[in-house]
Amino acid sequence: MGDVASRSTPHLPLAGVRVLELGNYIAAPTAGRMLADFGAEVIKIERETGDELRNWRLYDGETSMLFRTINRNKKSVVLDLRTDEGRADVKAIAAQCDIVLENFRPGTLEKWGIGPAQLSEANPDLIFVRISAFGQTGPYAERPGFAAVAEAYGGFRELVGDPDRPPVRVGVSIGDSIAGLYGAFGAVMALYERLRRRDESHTSLPLSERIVDVALNEAIFSMMESLVPDLGAYGVTRERTGGRMEGIAPSNGYLCEDGSSVVISGNADAIFPRYMRAIGRADLADDADLATNDGRWRRRDEIDAAIGEWTGARSRDDVLAALDAAAVPAGPIYTAADIIADEQYRARNMVQEFEVDAGGDAPRTVGFPGIVPVLGDASLPIRSVGPDLGEHTDEIRRRFLGGSR
Repeated sequence: MGDVASRSTPHLPLAGVRVLELGNYIAAPTAGRMLADFGAEVIKIERETGDELRNWRLYDGETSMLFRTINRNKKSVVLDLRTDEGRADVKAIAAQCDIVLENFRPGTLEKWGIGPAQLSEANPDLIFVRISAFGQTGPYAERPGFAAVAEAYGGFRELVGDPDRPPVRVGVSIGDSIAGLYGAFGAVMALYERLRRRDESHTSLPLSERIVDVALNEAIFSMMESLVPDLGAYGVTRERTGGRMEGIAPSNGYLCEDGSSVVISGNADAIFPRYMRAIGRADLADDADLATNDGRWRRRDEIDAAIGEWTGARSRDDVLAALDAAAVPAGPIYTAADIIADEQYRARNMVQEFEVDAGGDAPRTVGFPGIVPVLGDASLPIRSVGPDLGEHTDEIRRRFLGGSR
């Protein structure tokens, strides 16, 4: 599906795919962003007050940069799904789409009469990506929950922070973002299966195979590596280790003299001796007890203290130069300003600038993160940042609803 205009850029692999986004906040919109980044026409439905994300981290103006980032390359249409008219419009638009994204509480769309079964009546090929706290089935399905709760249920939160303090959260909504990635992957997977089935048997996918069910807690759980297998195999319960990684040493973040920080990963057996010599600790480099990771982990506090003493007496640039000369993997812990100035990000078009209304007297030049993954040698260009509320309502009404009300 999709219109001719959306196919006019041949290097976008999802050109011609049309998506109806019924989600708000971060999870479903992240899935929509990924599909839009690679050419899909994503029609985002918002209520009259808009997606709540428009007001998150809003320091000035009417629309946050968080919304502009996560909803780039999309079209905003204002509809009220709680009215018969709004639901009828959703049905009409969905009939001309390939994918529906939603992250309402399970059962909400069915209650409104616009669930998968109802929307499939006019479009039996429609794919549904449903993102919720605990999935569409099971005893927790109807529970509400944001990513913070899902991160706790998924085992992630228990491992974040220092061992002598309560668990903390990371500085971004990682659970929502991971679920959004799974949602986008599931959508493309279902599109591929739909095409394959059509080519092989000339049949449509049954509804059960057109529903991609993403649970926030499961998305997080899937990232937890061997958390559960370690318990079953060894009786080991993973614990918080601060900036370290459980069972690996030395690998940590360290403060430098100028107040900046670095991450150094010198935990490989072959790297460790030259790492210690680079920091002036030949005694540790030659210590037989530290030749393997097990010994280093047992004495991790001693090793980290030696490294911290060395970095604390030098600037970040001097630390990184010395480690680079010794072929020890290390890097600066970047701030936003560091990212903007970095030549690697610039070379791959990973910070793209737009003139944006940020609430002042005139638009400001604002950098936005580029499109990942790279196709070719640099990020695809962002076509537009997140739209103003209802910016495309009239256009979508003309194209799909037979005119404007």
